Amino acid sequence: MIDVSVLRENYASGGLSDDDLTKEPMDLFEKWLGQAIDSGLHDPNGMVVSTVDEHGQPYSRMVLLKNYDKNSLVFFTNYGSRKAHQLDNNPKVAILFPWYLLERQVAFLGEAKRLSPIEVVKYFTSRPANSQIGAWVSHQSSKISARSVLESKFMELKQKWKDGKIPVPEFWGGYRVTFNSVEFWQGRPSRLHDRYIYERTPNGWEVSRLAP
Repeated sequence: MIDVSVLRENYASGGLSDDDLTKEPMDLFEKWLGQAIDSGLHDPNGMVVSTVDEHGQPYSRMVLLKNYDKNSLVFFTNYGSRKAHQLDNNPKVAILFPWYLLERQVAFLGEAKRLSPIEVVKYFTSRPANSQIGAWVSHQSSKISARSVLESKFMELKQKWKDGKIPVPEFWGGYRVTFNSVEFWQGRPSRLHDRYIYERTPNGWEVSRLAP
């Protein structure tokens, strides 16, 4: 067994102070996202989405951020997936951007709502053909007997639509997560990390520093 208790990192890449804060949380998020992209970080738009089932059991998985604005984050998925079923029953969601190599994290809390068909079509048609076919092949979260099942179906559909437009599956789409809380975490030496939380109020965003 690996002794993980001895693993240590003394975070010293930078800090986060009052002077770094912005009025809107997404302005700071966009700055950090740009720095994550410029650093060459793998999948800088990768985010952990956490949902809860009807028994109160939490689930987490990685998805990709595909759009955002000052109030929301957007990702796409199969509407038959485990996460989609859970979001349909309980729209509350937690999202985490784990930019570990930059010693940073950003955490969002909010609620998810399905995108309009127009938004889904617009994004689906922008994807590479193989990704469009992949959406048809995978009935996400369902059990399959072997990988060959997926590969065989993929080749079948690739041949079927080789000369034509690939339709949008009725079971595929996306969610817009409207958030009410955004926390920024910056690692610091001696575990004295910098943490700031933006919380939405009727009068705008209220910002507080949190103890590490």
